Amino acid sequence: MRSIRREIVKLLSLKRTYLGWAVLTLVPLIMVLALDLSSTKPPHGDGPPFFSSIVNNGIFVPVAAIAALSAFLLPLAAAMSGGYTIAGEAEMGTMKTWLVRPVSRGSVLLSKWFVALVYVFVAMAIVGVVGGLAGWAVFGAHPLVTLSGDTVSIGQGIWLIALTYLLIFLEMMVIVSFAVLISALTDSSLTAAVGSLVIMLIMAALLAFSYFSFLKPYLFVSRTQDWMNLFRTPIQWTPIRDAVITYVVYTVMLVSAAWYVFRRKDILS
Repeated sequence: MRSIRREIVKLLSLKRTYLGWAVLTLVPLIMVLALDLSSTKPPHGDGPPFFSSIVNNGIFVPVAAIAALSAFLLPLAAAMSGGYTIAGEAEMGTMKTWLVRPVSRGSVLLSKWFVALVYVFVAMAIVGVVGGLAGWAVFGAHPLVTLSGDTVSIGQGIWLIALTYLLIFLEMMVIVSFAVLISALTDSSLTAAVGSLVIMLIMAALLAFSYFSFLKPYLFVSRTQDWMNLFRTPIQWTPIRDAVITYVVYTVMLVSAAWYVFRRKDILS
């Protein structure tokens, strides 16, 4: 717990922490402003999922915002957060100081991984709250119409949005874990961040070819749109369950590999 508290204090002391949160928060605000100033309603299917529905119901702002962010900016933030964990310390020459203290390498790694997740979680929470408030203030909040055409209450709609954010957070957890593993392998935080994004892009590219369709069940990027099943009636729980299992398995494997590598990492060179 002491390691986690120390990492959180360090996180909150960095200006880039707040800059990253602010940049991500601009997305829902820009959406609301653009739609409010527009003289015409966006055509159905234009923009990220549910974007065209915002003008009729502000409750869709958090969903459209997180859908837009999860395409690139949110994975980028997750990769940068995870990439800085170990390699960032190596770049600044502070890793030796860290490990001089009576603390195991495993606890150091896990505390840094956990705080990287906290950074992403807080970013997503801010986007959701700010987007929801902005959407409600400008377009109002009404019962939510699902993709199946059925209507659910505002309370149930908020619950579905919360589950959507949770599922996307689990996806970001995989990206953070990839970045942490590469961070343990290298002394460059930029290499770790870019490397994790490149892996994600390679997986997505493989899915574009039918020849590699047999890999689809094993690539976590194939689950990126599964959250949309929450907005069907009845909810399609099977793909959501499979997505959760995929994300958890990836995370366990990657964090275990990072722990193995970091335990044997030569920090004196």
